[in-house]
Amino acid sequence: MSTGWAEAALSTYQDHVVAHVVGATVLGHFVLDEALHLVLDIGFVWTIFVDGEMLLRHERLALSELGLADEERAALEAEFDALHEGEAATPQLSLARRAPPGCAIKEVELYADTGRRKIIIRGEASGLVVETDVSAGEISVSDLAV
Repeated sequence: MSTGWAEAALSTYQDHVVAHVVGATVLGHFVLDEALHLVLDIGFVWTIFVDGEMLLRHERLALSELGLADEERAALEAEFDALHEGEAATPQLSLARRAPPGCAIKEVELYADTGRRKIIIRGEASGLVVETDVSAGEISVSDLAV
């Protein structure tokens, strides 16, 4: 039975990753293989796994590690480029979703519940709420108004 969200401490490694992403802007995101991948304006992809663990990789390295077919990787790479170019570049994305405007990361909070994690990414003018369910292998992302 669920007891509700309780604030959880970031691990040393999670804290290290968060320290690197604070100040960056989330341009867009996509879910693949039980992980959320956030495309940042600094040329890196911040990956949050269903269990709340995190990685930070250069975009090209992150793309190569996804294990996608060449055509899928090329399409995703084109979407990364469009995200960096802004709204006017390509209004329709098929693989990624644009982050809300003003998602320059100020702080990251972690909450836990039985088998679930909630990560709140607070930005300058907007943010994201990431909820995961470890047993189901599911990740959902919603916009946060700040």
